[in-house]
Amino acid sequence: MATIRYERRIRASPDTVWGIVREPASIPEWFPGITSCDMEGKLRTIHLANGLSMPENIIVSDDIARRFAYSIVSPLYRSHLGTIDVIEIGPQDSLCVYSTTAEPDVLALVIGGGTYAALDSIQRIAEEREGK
Repeated sequence: MATIRYERRIRASPDTVWGIVREPASIPEWFPGITSCDMEGKLRTIHLANGLSMPENIIVSDDIARRFAYSIVSPLYRSHLGTIDVIEIGPQDSLCVYSTTAEPDVLALVIGGGTYAALDSIQRIAEEREGK
């Protein structure tokens, strides 16, 4: 099992950053390569630009801890866990941490590239919303 972890300091309030990632259906707005998604209860199916679709179980979207966790359910993965944490540094300053643990290991690396770019998007959106 391999884990990839990226973090980004964002010049925006934790509530603004959390507002971007907390809604499972908003992922096409900030994760590269995801063109759309469907929600059915706690199951989110993402549709990728390459034509693949992958179901994901939403494990938690915790407004108090500002933690979002999900797991890809696919024969490609023996196991997968993705987490996004939004940590308050100050009233207008946040740390966004995106971790992916997957088996086989190579798939953590594949997703890792996307999570790094997703943090770029989350930062851009949050800072634009706050006029920075």
